[in-house]
Amino acid sequence: MQQNFWIAFAASLIAAIVTTSGILAIRRFEGWARRNITYFACFAAGVLISVSFLHIIPTSFAMNPQASAYLLAGYLFMLVFNRFLTAYVCDKPETAEYALGLIPLIGIGFHSFLDGIVYSVGFNINILTGVLVATGMVLHEFPEGVVTYTLLLRSGFSERRSFLLALVAAAVTTPLGTLASYSFVSQINQPSLGALLATSAGALIYVGATHLLPRAEREPRRFSLVALAAGVFVALGIIVSRG
Repeated sequence: MQQNFWIAFAASLIAAIVTTSGILAIRRFEGWARRNITYFACFAAGVLISVSFLHIIPTSFAMNPQASAYLLAGYLFMLVFNRFLTAYVCDKPETAEYALGLIPLIGIGFHSFLDGIVYSVGFNINILTGVLVATGMVLHEFPEGVVTYTLLLRSGFSERRSFLLALVAAAVTTPLGTLASYSFVSQINQPSLGALLATSAGALIYVGATHLLPRAEREPRRFSLVALAAGVFVALGIIVSRG
């Protein structure tokens, strides 16, 4: 049990390192990232929507018969949170665009924390299952870091703050999820995990379909559809690798 914990924690650290490498890579080429932020928004939307509909939602429905209610709850929570931000927090001209980065930050942070829990669950079953789960999950960490950082930049945060917020939300939350859950992971039953996954999917669908795509469409770019399709294909690759 103790050995499996350290292997699970090591896997979550690898995931955090991969995410951090994505943030560092895009920070190194920040000028290019700023010029192509609309493409990153479309790419992110393609990944988030596809992974949610093709993997997270079916998995959660198989685990919890009431998953649809949690799916709706996750979506509505992000909707209400966005309205709160725009009405009371980002209501000044200098902060008007902050919600563009903060909403994905919350959705991705919650999902990354759940990733850490999934590592705990996988390695608690046995090492082989944990390795198979980790191999598929690590693949989506690099683009997750890239997207989080670039959207924060686009919303007006400074380079340093964007880096720190992206690091915490997309990278640090994964090992935190493993640490927080491993001691009681055997008590997490399938319905509970299914409810968490469905809530996460609802949040990610809001981020992709309701938050990112409409904003990207306000700044039409020639290859926006190509970027969206690339996100869909990356999501398919992630799903196939997990299967």
